[in-house]
Amino acid sequence: MRSNAFVAVGLALCAALFFTMTYVLNRSLVAGGGHWAWAVILRYLITLPLLTLVLPWQGGLGRLPEELRRHPRAWLGWSTVGFVLFGVPLTWAADSGPSWLVAGSFQTTVLAGPLLAPLIYRDHRRRLAWRSVAIGVLIVAGVFALQWGHAQGRLRADDWLAMAAVVFAAFMYPLGNRMLLLHLERSATPIGAAQRVFGMTLCSWPAWLLLGMIAWLALGPPTWRDALLAGGVALSSGVIATVLFFRATDRVRREPTALAAVEAMQAAELLFATAIGAVFLGEAWPRGWSALGALMIVAGIALFGWTSGRATAGHPDELRSLRTDRGA
Repeated sequence: MRSNAFVAVGLALCAALFFTMTYVLNRSLVAGGGHWAWAVILRYLITLPLLTLVLPWQGGLGRLPEELRRHPRAWLGWSTVGFVLFGVPLTWAADSGPSWLVAGSFQTTVLAGPLLAPLIYRDHRRRLAWRSVAIGVLIVAGVFALQWGHAQGRLRADDWLAMAAVVFAAFMYPLGNRMLLLHLERSATPIGAAQRVFGMTLCSWPAWLLLGMIAWLALGPPTWRDALLAGGVALSSGVIATVLFFRATDRVRREPTALAAVEAMQAAELLFATAIGAVFLGEAWPRGWSALGALMIVAGIALFGWTSGRATAGHPDELRSLRTDRGA
């Protein structure tokens, strides 16, 4: 059992590395003169054919076509929330500063579950987990310190807007995923994780095609560099990282402590973004308040995972709710 948990944590750490490429490649595209709009539009347009290649190895389509025919409105609506309202502000913020700034701010997503639960659930899950919220305060304080240090103590309106955009994205992503999971609970349709990610990507395509036409008219066509970097995000985050993370959570789905450790590995995204951004993009290492903020965020996420594992031990329903919905 211990070796299984060790392998799962290793897979989650690898997934965190590939998820990190979202921040690094987006930053590289924008810093190199590309437009953030093409970065996010092309990412999701390229992700769908890549998932089409992977899906046969993940159980095929299953009952997804039937589910989409029966409930198109739910899938179109929550896919737009979970992918479009997540991807657009997150990528827009890539122009606000180094990769670690966006990666660190996005870690506020661990607060989304506890704060959204009373609003979206109508059963025993409809409660505010005060312990998780308290730890979330530490993470939010770390995000503020990260931004404060980067702005050298002078947060301008643009800095606040960028931070708000990332935090907004950090809540829209789990909101779309959880609401779609709730819909699947009610419809009693067995849809696997890979099928769900494929279905949400497909149902977000109308919005991406519309945004693509607007971007083409307003900005002109994307360059090959834009397409290459966006394709890198689609492959690394939308396919490789997603598959690795799902394999990690599946390995320890009945072991709450190990599952919590797997979830806590998302904190490594901040560390990876810092190192890769500094080495390959020439970004400055976080110092002073920024370094302290980064440590607070990593400590907060690790503590969140540890307490969640202890709280859910022996409680299968809470264990299921602990699992993070990562992907695409």
